[in-house]
Amino acid sequence: MTSAVSGGYSRVTRKLSLTPGDHGASDTHGAALTPGMIVPLCPPQYAQRVTSGTPRQLTGQLTMTHTPQTGLPTPLVSVDWLAAHLDHPQLVILDAHMPPPGTTAPAEAALQIPGARRFDFDGRIKAPDTTLPHMLPTPELFNREVQALGIQQQSLIVVYDRIGLFSAPRAWWMFRAMGHAQVAVLDGGLPAWQAAGHPLAAVADYQGPQGNFVARLQPGLFCDADTVHSALVSGRRPVVDARSAERFAGLVPEPRAGLRCGHMPGALNLPFATLQQAGHMKPLADLQQQFSALLGNQTAPIFSCGSGVTACILALAAELAGYDQLTVYDGSWSEWGADPARPVVSERVTD
Repeated sequence: MTSAVSGGYSRVTRKLSLTPGDHGASDTHGAALTPGMIVPLCPPQYAQRVTSGTPRQLTGQLTMTHTPQTGLPTPLVSVDWLAAHLDHPQLVILDAHMPPPGTTAPAEAALQIPGARRFDFDGRIKAPDTTLPHMLPTPELFNREVQALGIQQQSLIVVYDRIGLFSAPRAWWMFRAMGHAQVAVLDGGLPAWQAAGHPLAAVADYQGPQGNFVARLQPGLFCDADTVHSALVSGRRPVVDARSAERFAGLVPEPRAGLRCGHMPGALNLPFATLQQAGHMKPLADLQQQFSALLGNQTAPIFSCGSGVTACILALAAELAGYDQLTVYDGSWSEWGADPARPVVSERVTD
């Protein structure tokens, strides 16, 4: 049996057993469900979201409607959910802000969500030996940096940015690529947190103990240009570009210098902003409709953008909408658009 706990959790009040065919009531690390344990339940707007299979049915009338691989409700959590769980002992909040390219917005801020730690994937937690921006680092570098932030194997990580829903999904996808399923994005980011009247704190460097995080690289979550080229030529996987329609068509200059204008031949366009509404992710039904209209019966999409950041917004929306086998092209247009050997289609009319 369970009793209600604020913020979308239930507390297990007696030990539960699984119906035949399941493999045991446990969390990501194999801990059994026992009396007193808090079990996260899925917010109603994403209650149908399952990455694979169906929700697990437990005897005792408890249905595990959250994503089986994670202890968080869904890959997207609300500011009210986060406010209700600020004191959870396993919770780690990460500020993953990155200013949009071509802007003069400062990278650092004076205020943050209480207890937040800076996850700087644009300046620090990135591959060091490349001219491409914020490429995924090695597991060894990732381990070193996130351990210094005190992140543990069993940490429940919530990432946010200061725009609403822009760069935080990149941090979410990086942790997923490093084998950590217990990570979610804060819907609406810092603006939504402030608008809801939740508390703020002065920015401070993390001074706590070292973490024990160990990366387990999942190669299929990121891919390179050759993989994208193969998908385009074979047609076996759709390639979806998250840039604006104008950038995709090549009608406006790229914000990064030295890049050609246009898109990959055969790529589809789904601007990341069309998946959002006032800085929040659109409702589930809208996401499902947009992906269905774009992809039809195609599966296993590869997402691209300007530099591998907003492509992760598409990955987040696609996962919420029920898609799996998702991949992000890490180099994205920063790599493809700079390589004269890669074909480009543009609608720009030249004299």
